[in-house]
Amino acid sequence: MTTDQKAVELALHELHGSLDTPFTESMNLLNEVSYRYLNSISLAAGRPHEGFFDPAVLPRYIETFREHLRAVFKGNEYWVNRTLLQYGRTKGVIHDLIAKHLEIDEKITVDPETIVVTVGCQEALYLTVRALRRTEKDALLAVFPCYFGVSGAAELADMPVLAVKDSADGVDVDDLVAVVTKAKADGLRPRALYLVPDFANPTGTTIPAPVREKLLALADEHDFLIIEDNPYGLLTDDPEQPRTLKAMDTNRRVVYCSSFAKSGIPAARVGYVIADQVVTGGKQGAETLSDQLARIKSMLTVNTSPIAQAVIGGKLIENDFSLRAANVRETRIYLGNLEVALKTLTELFPDGSTPEVTWNVPRGGFFVILTVPFAVTDEMLARCGRDHDVLWTPMHHFYGDGVPRNQIRISISAVNEDEIRTGLASLARFLKEEHDSQS
Repeated sequence: MTTDQKAVELALHELHGSLDTPFTESMNLLNEVSYRYLNSISLAAGRPHEGFFDPAVLPRYIETFREHLRAVFKGNEYWVNRTLLQYGRTKGVIHDLIAKHLEIDEKITVDPETIVVTVGCQEALYLTVRALRRTEKDALLAVFPCYFGVSGAAELADMPVLAVKDSADGVDVDDLVAVVTKAKADGLRPRALYLVPDFANPTGTTIPAPVREKLLALADEHDFLIIEDNPYGLLTDDPEQPRTLKAMDTNRRVVYCSSFAKSGIPAARVGYVIADQVVTGGKQGAETLSDQLARIKSMLTVNTSPIAQAVIGGKLIENDFSLRAANVRETRIYLGNLEVALKTLTELFPDGSTPEVTWNVPRGGFFVILTVPFAVTDEMLARCGRDHDVLWTPMHHFYGDGVPRNQIRISISAVNEDEIRTGLASLARFLKEEHDSQS
């Protein structure tokens, strides 16, 4: 380029509207903040425990999957290698193994052909909302505060998100009915309700079984689907843990999304969606929603890496398709970390302490919500990381409006017990410092 030429400049307001929303900023913030403050203890991102990561298992898992393929193809190495190294089918090459895993671990019985293997659960969410959004009247329901990945996916699909109030049971059922009723009166069509029923992100709440039954009944009554996102449900030893909505689903109201990021290997970026709803009126005759999602995926990522799928497939095979069994050590750590976090908070903030800080008590999962006596901003997060060496997440990121709130989310998943104690002690000092400066 010569000196008299002017480089092209693009105006943000002329690009897609999702690029200028809080949701996309939130995802980048959580991915990058720990790299800005390398010496800080991160209670921010909900990443899985790294203590059992072992690169040596990767070639073994791949070879285990190759042995599986040899049995499938009766020793034909051409088809074994082609399945592993070519692009592969859009719906995936481990859909049958995932179906076995779901039967064993979740008591979910589905046709493997209704499963689409995706690039993480994030793609599964995007494919689903993209498929459901036909006109500007279509809308997604979601309980707020909400995982911003689904809100961001809806933004990309130009689908408005209608906020439903939270409750101690994970969803305010009365408000759900009110929001659906008003939306229909306003000419909108609520297509689906997004939920994380087990140890929700960000609140850690678990929806009780009776409420799950009520939600399925309301979905039938008001004619909407339920998008069930379940990344954490396997990571518990609680015999009272409710069944998944999909396991209770008799009318195919539930589109079930999950991934192997928390229970398998996060770097593999393998997720999936069960979309067994019948779709009529197409040129191919009656199909399922999974067929439609595969069509969108073919224009988006073409397919999910067969090598990545092989790693997950090998782990499934080696653990007799039970990731509950495969994650016993990890589950013990998550539950232990949660217990340490709750005990430490009680010691740091006893009744009558200044500042007054309260918190919820999840049954499991990765997250705890702290309520503090002042509104929390991203600038405070940066200051805490810089001056107190601990990171966390301001809750406004889960509302998508940029309005600071008196709550923060801490994650206990990717740290050890000593880091939790040290990090929370540093957080306590920061909160006192901020409280005193505002008093």
